[in-house]
Amino acid sequence: MGHGAWVMVITCSLFPLSPFPLTPTPRGTKYTLTKSFKKIFFMCEAVVQRFPYLLHTVVLAIAGLINGMSSVNAQQALPACQPPNAGEYLLLIVSPTADNQKQLRNALPNELKSTTCQYLSDTVTRIGGFNKIDDAQRWARYINNIVGLSGIITTKPADVQAPQNISFKPQTLGEGYAVLVDYFNRPELASDVEKVVEGDIGFASYGQRPYLLAVYTTNQKEAHNTLKKLNERGFVAYLVDSRKVTLLRSNVR
Repeated sequence: MGHGAWVMVITCSLFPLSPFPLTPTPRGTKYTLTKSFKKIFFMCEAVVQRFPYLLHTVVLAIAGLINGMSSVNAQQALPACQPPNAGEYLLLIVSPTADNQKQLRNALPNELKSTTCQYLSDTVTRIGGFNKIDDAQRWARYINNIVGLSGIITTKPADVQAPQNISFKPQTLGEGYAVLVDYFNRPELASDVEKVVEGDIGFASYGQRPYLLAVYTTNQKEAHNTLKKLNERGFVAYLVDSRKVTLLRSNVR
């Protein structure tokens, strides 16, 4: 069927299939407008007779398109992510697009339960069930290497007990975001991290393990940008809840 016939079918689907009254126009003019309507009516009638089921199909297709658009809008409203249970570590992978989410589903084994939800202003894939921070970190590195997406590790806030019999006074960070870098017992990496963040870095403890503290901030965007820069430079970095971080030294130098 040509494009003209398709246009006529759609026109007929919107056009009332009933005769128009012949109403004379002033000063004896011939029924120009009425005849035009009448011509369209007969053309519609011919199309319907030739393609009896096509008109119904087009109407259903238009209705399906409208319903599909409504479904897409409905999918955009994601639920808020469920908080972790006591002693549980959550891995939240920032995955704003459908392609990101599909890549993650293909990369993760079936035994890892994942859901798409909203964390603050980010669309993330929530992966829970980790009892050890090492397990969450290992999967964060795996996902970053395979899919190229950054992860946020978080756990339920709790009071951090300060180590006993020490000569310095560690302090727990307040509410906000901390970007930690795993330096793998290589303190010389500190100078490289300082070049990336363009500032001083600290020494901190998280989950009873030492890390370089690249940044501590209440600005979510700043934390995400720092995390992205470090990951792009090849560092193993994590974005965590700063309330679970103990600052051991404000400056590594």
